[in-house]
Amino acid sequence: MSDTTSYRLRAAMRAVKYPLALGVLACAASAAHAQSADQGLTWNGITLYGIVDLGYQFETHGAPYSDYHPAGSANIVQKNSRQSVSGLTPSNLSQSRVGLQGLEPIGVGDWNALFRMETFFNPQSGELSDALKSMALNNGKPASQQSTNLDSSVAGQAFMTIYGGFSSKTFGTFTFGRNTTLLADGISKYDPNFGSQAFSLIGMSGTYAGGGDTQDRRLDNSLKYTASFNNMIHVGAMYKFNNSNGSANTAYQGQVGVDYQGLSVDLYGTRADSAVSASPLAAANVADGVSACAAVLAAGSSCVAGASLTNSLAATISDNTAFSLMASYTWNVLKFYGGYEHLRYANPTRPLAAGFTDIGGYNLAFVNNNAYAHGDKMVNAYWLGVRYTVMPHLDLVGAYYGYHQNNYSADTVVCNTAKGTAEPGTCSGYFTSFAFDAVYSFTKRFDGYAGAMYSAVYNGVSNGYIERNNVNPTIGVRFKF
Repeated sequence: MSDTTSYRLRAAMRAVKYPLALGVLACAASAAHAQSADQGLTWNGITLYGIVDLGYQFETHGAPYSDYHPAGSANIVQKNSRQSVSGLTPSNLSQSRVGLQGLEPIGVGDWNALFRMETFFNPQSGELSDALKSMALNNGKPASQQSTNLDSSVAGQAFMTIYGGFSSKTFGTFTFGRNTTLLADGISKYDPNFGSQAFSLIGMSGTYAGGGDTQDRRLDNSLKYTASFNNMIHVGAMYKFNNSNGSANTAYQGQVGVDYQGLSVDLYGTRADSAVSASPLAAANVADGVSACAAVLAAGSSCVAGASLTNSLAATISDNTAFSLMASYTWNVLKFYGGYEHLRYANPTRPLAAGFTDIGGYNLAFVNNNAYAHGDKMVNAYWLGVRYTVMPHLDLVGAYYGYHQNNYSADTVVCNTAKGTAEPGTCSGYFTSFAFDAVYSFTKRFDGYAGAMYSAVYNGVSNGYIERNNVNPTIGVRFKF
């Protein structure tokens, strides 16, 4: 099949799946609307729910906003951050979405059948959220000319999360399909900002919720189990199937935790084989409107010549291992949060070939399987924060986030450890972020928020950055139903 024919076929499939997703949700909305007001949006055990979150933001060092990236703006300093920008931004406090969920007793003990399906959208543009499209639109452009683009597990799928399964208060919950990971659930639970994209490093950067790469924040073809015993002990396990022999593209996670007198603690362990970290095609890889194989590709890399720019990306492939300890403690009107995560990146034991089809149907035209030839990359991430309920409807939040990476350079690379120096990206370095925000609930379903996050990069982490810090004052409103 030619590239042109393949692209047209994918475009046709996308044209069908979007109306299909919206049609399913519209039918449910009509059914729910027919109920009386006190029944809300639930009908025969099926509930229609959603969030619309929209605000106004100013960034001291950002890039033009994206209609497709789930957050619209970068929020934290990025390599293409270079100028002051302002405008409407989506999903600052919570991801805007619409979904259906259902729970039905099946007449066997306390077992129920269940399902959930969610579609993510950008209310400022009316587009489905698609981080990989935000990158593809910047193929071949230098950082100084790019708009906001970042990798994510959200790639324009008709349903960003969709699963079915069974639940029992006695034995736990089993779900099958495209699940959020245990680690992502933990980030949302133990982040003082609950995974906010505007006010949290670990919310905006899915690296930590993904156990090393943000695309692994949600996993296709996955089986997930969670359970709580005596309202005290909670456990979880998860496995991603790769649909073939071998371990390439598989993933697995485990969790164990305890709740006791206001204290909650969880320990997580994760592994992802042949994990993908995608990025736009570099200018050197683009010629005459199509991607071209560059002679400078490192050993272990591969490429597909003549790939379409509209759906092709570059990617670094790695085997990722992560361990994380997270906790919270409630004391009167104060709730304290903290977490630590250790990430290890190694060259993949089963490399992916160029031409691999990534999530959302995007093609990995340039693939680097040898990014860690001189040593594994290790990142230690950490955060602390407090949520203060000043009055029943007002929360104030203060938080600190950061991470440090090791030096995984070749022996011939010289690194300077002086603060603020520019160094190769394989040298050690760190990222720092502070955030303060306030959330006021006008009603049960409608709230407003205001706050800002400061972020900065240093040493090896700052390699390739035009500017090294950013502040993002943000105000907005959120409606939940």
